[in-house]
Amino acid sequence: MQVQSYFSGLDTIDGELITLNLGPTHPATHGIFQNVLKMDGERIIEAEQTIGYIHRAFEKLGERRPYNQITPITDRLNYCSSPINNMGWHMTVEKLIGCEVPKRAQYMRVIMMELARIADHLICNSVIGVDTGALTGFTYIFQEREHIYDLYEEICGTRLTTNMGRIGGMERDFSPAFHTKMKAFLTRFPKKFDEFTSLLERNRIFIDRTVGAGPISGERALEYGFTGPNLRAAGVDYDVRVANPYSSYEDFDFIIPVGENGDTYDRFLVRQEEIRQSVRIIEQAYKNMPEGPYHADVPDFYLPSKDDVYTKMEALIYHFKIVMGEVPVPVGEVYHAVEGGNGELGFYLVSDGGRQPFRLHFRRPCFIYYQAYPEMIKGSFLSDAILTMSSMNVIAGELDA
Repeated sequence: MQVQSYFSGLDTIDGELITLNLGPTHPATHGIFQNVLKMDGERIIEAEQTIGYIHRAFEKLGERRPYNQITPITDRLNYCSSPINNMGWHMTVEKLIGCEVPKRAQYMRVIMMELARIADHLICNSVIGVDTGALTGFTYIFQEREHIYDLYEEICGTRLTTNMGRIGGMERDFSPAFHTKMKAFLTRFPKKFDEFTSLLERNRIFIDRTVGAGPISGERALEYGFTGPNLRAAGVDYDVRVANPYSSYEDFDFIIPVGENGDTYDRFLVRQEEIRQSVRIIEQAYKNMPEGPYHADVPDFYLPSKDDVYTKMEALIYHFKIVMGEVPVPVGEVYHAVEGGNGELGFYLVSDGGRQPFRLHFRRPCFIYYQAYPEMIKGSFLSDAILTMSSMNVIAGELDA
């Protein structure tokens, strides 16, 4: 008896080979996407992925909104590190309008982006532990992630989808409560992170499960368009913060960790070291914070304070123009990229001078490197396929925007 499988031209004969649906609602996939696996026992012979289950048309939504209202859309891309998405979008618009952001605002942005990178990597690496059967590190390190969210809350009032900052800089200066919590975080976190590291980094069971799982060479990763930790784990030293510095990243001393084998263990180690380097960057930016304004003088784009709106006619006019999308925007075409939690997060913006973008495209690193997933798991065991997906840090909101 022959049973036609999902794969064209490949048949299941007498039950020797099976077709397995991994997703779209399987909890181990960490998102709503599907992989159809052709398997010989526990061994994966072939895989084909399906996306589109949560597609929300972010780019088309952005083309129907004023520039300042697009910030909440970027929140929902990689929601594990929302501030990086927010700042990347603001920098793109600033590039279009020719806005020079004050040094203090740039340093404030760096602090928030690096906090977001830490939070993103903590989630990824602790979940890798969970998928190898080690739950303790996950529950332990999530307490530190909550402390980062406390810092978010002091800046913008929200924790997950942050809508943080504004075109031209930050919405407000750091509050006294933020300074108190920031100093406590910088004192406490390195010790807590060392304890998390001791649970997994040299754990023999963890190493045996992750070494050799889901490998990819540097050359092949480049052919697919990999960026971020997944590319650096494969041995390619590329980081947008160094290759094309933005927001004063050239002022800070930090290293870019690079792996060798491009497997799950290397991806884990690269993110571990990036967390340490992010702490290093935050310490430098916080210690050397320049004096001055926390936003640029761009009244056409930067919402005035409520006190001014209620008492000053000019502020009321600017508030109305910004909210209603009546601000003059130059005609132009720009691309700006930042180093997101998963790699090069790019914003391609075309303006025809109208109230909203004429065309908008997000370069989502997840969407690009997820194409390599079938190749990376071919020939591996099913359990390794779960580990590989976790270590790639595939975020459904970014993949399926």
